[in-house]
Formats: sequence, structure tokens, C-alpha cells
Amino acid sequence: MSVSIEDVAKRAEVSTATVSRALRGLPKVSPATRERVLAVAAELGYVPSPSATGLATGRTKTVGVLMPFVDRWYFGHALEGVDQELRSRGYNLLLLSLGGYLHGNKRRFTEQMVRKQIDGLVVLCMGLSQSELEELAKTQMPVVAVGGPIEGCVGVHIDDFAAATAATTHLIDLGHRKIAHLRGGVKDEINFVVPGLRAEGFAATMRSAGLELRPEFSVAGDFTAAQGAAAAGRIFDLPGEKPTAVFCGSDEMALGLMFEARRRGIRIPEDLSVVGIDNHDFSVLAGLTTIAQDPVEHGRQAAAILLDAVEGKPEAITQKYMPFQLLKRESTARLPS
Repeated sequence: MSVSIEDVAKRAEVSTATVSRALRGLPKVSPATRERVLAVAAELGYVPSPSATGLATGRTKTVGVLMPFVDRWYFGHALEGVDQELRSRGYNLLLLSLGGYLHGNKRRFTEQMVRKQIDGLVVLCMGLSQSELEELAKTQMPVVAVGGPIEGCVGVHIDDFAAATAATTHLIDLGHRKIAHLRGGVKDEINFVVPGLRAEGFAATMRSAGLELRPEFSVAGDFTAAQGAAAAGRIFDLPGEKPTAVFCGSDEMALGLMFEARRRGIRIPEDLSVVGIDNHDFSVLAGLTTIAQDPVEHGRQAAAILLDAVEGKPEAITQKYMPFQLLKRESTARLPS
């Protein structure tokens, strides 16, 4: 006959929750009680099961991941990192997709969506409305944001302002003065702060260098290659002077711009230098100069922070800025004198 957690609790004269906490090394168990529980468990040959642990602690051994899209490069890679860390520590993943950047009654996160289903939540690359933040607070569970800052949440992400500064500085250092910016679209900026941070980094760097910010050189895409190509077309069709370089707010938009440039016979980098952000899988094949980040590692780090908090480790929830790196490839070159 197998030994249950109730058997251990009865022999050790503690609750089943205390048995679970003691066996899992969680806080709020005195050293003497922990030692007694461990001794009884060893004596009885008790092996905790995931279901018994969940019943005793109220845990589900499941973490939710809230995301607006599942088919974008950063989202998919960050999700893979979260899943890797969860599996390595015996947790399951529950995907909660909100169906893109929608508003009002069309998209709303509620506490009922996750009640008693998950132990913590990873929020991927999206902003939450005030009502959604209030619903999130009701869950009373650990929350970690990935990909950019979210009000009231600890996050794992790069410094997007600094990344945009590095990309723009690279173009300026190559002698470019007429620099365009292919930025995120209106929906991106409403729903998430990262596009705005990258735009601010670009603008601040241009102003610091004493360079003109030309409104017609700032064109919106939506972080996809298709919209990057469409936005590039609007830049290429401008009358008069053309930019000699473009800073793109994502690699996917930069790749779209490069496709459109090739279609029109615009040579890169001879006629136009291009730099992006991400280090998308296709960037190295395209020779795209970019600011590299590692979304898989972002996801792993976020999941690790979250699980440490779920498991009661002190000071587990901490903000984490991840490294980024300028990778110089064939899409940028010094402006001919």
C-alpha cells in the first residue's frame, strides 16, 4: 500500500500543507519541523506526487503565458525559452492568446481566465489597460513581463532606448546625416511601449548629433516584413532628397525594406544603409546589420524568476535588463564623401 501525504502529516503531527512546504524546501517552516517531516517521510518511504503537492499547496504546477500573437519572431522564441525553463523544473505551460492588439470588449484579460489554473503569469510584449491591470492584481500571483516594461510588473528585456541609440549612432559614425526611421505602427505604440522607446532613442540621438528630424522620413510599419516593404515604398516615393540610411525598429521591417529596395534597383549599402533590431533568423542570411537580442534567453530568465517567486524564494522578483550587441554586417557602409 502506497504512503500518502496524509500519512506523513499524521505521523509528523503537522498539516499536509506543511509537509509539502517542508519537502519542497519552501519558507515559513521551522528547521525543527522541516527536519521532523523529512525524517518521517524517509521512514515511511513517501515519494510526493505532483497531484498531491498541488492539492496540499493549492498549486497547479502550471504557468500561464499571456501574449497578443503567436506567429511573430520574438514572441515564438521567447515562448520557447519560457517552455524550456518550465519543463526543466517540472511545470506545464498554459498559453493565453488575446488575439492581437484589439481594444475594449474585443480584448480583455480577466481574473476568471486564470482562476485556479496557474501559479504565475508571464506577460509577453504587450501593454495592459488599467482594467486589465486591476484584474491581474486580483489574481495575487507573481507576474513577470518579457520583451518590454509593463506598469507594475517586473520585467526581463533590453534597454530599448539604448538599443535604438546604438543603432542610430552606428549610422551617424558612418557619416550619414539624412537618416530615416521606419517605426512601429499606431496600434503597436498604443498597446506597447517598446516602439515608442525605440523612436525616442532614435530622435534623441539625432538631436544630440545636431541632425534634422524630418517628419517625412519617419514612416510607420507594424513590425512585419510586408508592412516594412510598404513603408519603405512610401520613403522611396518621396519627392526631392532621399535618405542615405534607415534605422528600422525591427529586423522584420528592415528585411521588408531590403526586399522593396532590391525590387526598385536601390543598392544596399551603396545607395542606402540599413540597420535593424533583433537579429532575426533571416538577418544573417540577408547581411543585415542589427542590434542583436536573445528572446529565448529572455523567456528562460523570466520563467526562472517567476518560478523562484512561486516557490517562495526570497527576493525572487527582480527587474532584469538583458544585454544587446551591435552586429555589423553588409547592409551598412560609410557614406561616400
